[in-house]
Amino acid sequence: MSKVKVSMNVNGKPVEADVEPRLLLIHFLREDLNLTGPHIGCETSHCGACTVDISGRSVKSCTMFAVQANGADILTIEGMAAPDGALHALQEGFREMHGLQCGFCTPGMIVRAHRLLQENPTPSEEEIRLGISGNLCRCTGYQNIVKAIQYAAAKLAGVPFREAAE
Repeated sequence: MSKVKVSMNVNGKPVEADVEPRLLLIHFLREDLNLTGPHIGCETSHCGACTVDISGRSVKSCTMFAVQANGADILTIEGMAAPDGALHALQEGFREMHGLQCGFCTPGMIVRAHRLLQENPTPSEEEIRLGISGNLCRCTGYQNIVKAIQYAAAKLAGVPFREAAE
């Protein structure tokens, strides 16, 4: 099968490669670029473990071919932290609010939450739950994930985080 040249920016860095037209983006990211943050979960787009941000949209990378990402700007969990290693507010929120257990869903959940906060910097609990509904977590019950996103939203807005009274 003949290969196709693709070029894209991944986590702010230009990338060029020759890929088979049928190569899924998740496999390109993991196997060709060695970015193993996006996970292969269900391979049917149900779980969201493979979620990446592509040119301003959350995309499940198991449902897209690498050639479809030609010319795109892609953000994975590896691109979330600052160049000096400082955690992004969402990464910090997941750590501080215990928003992860096994960690399998965490990269996709954080990247999806990043896009959610870009679209709505001050989401309500209901808006957060709806916004992450395409990403499944089998461990946490979501309460601490929601708190982690609320924590990050407050930090990004420069206001103190206050947990809602239960």
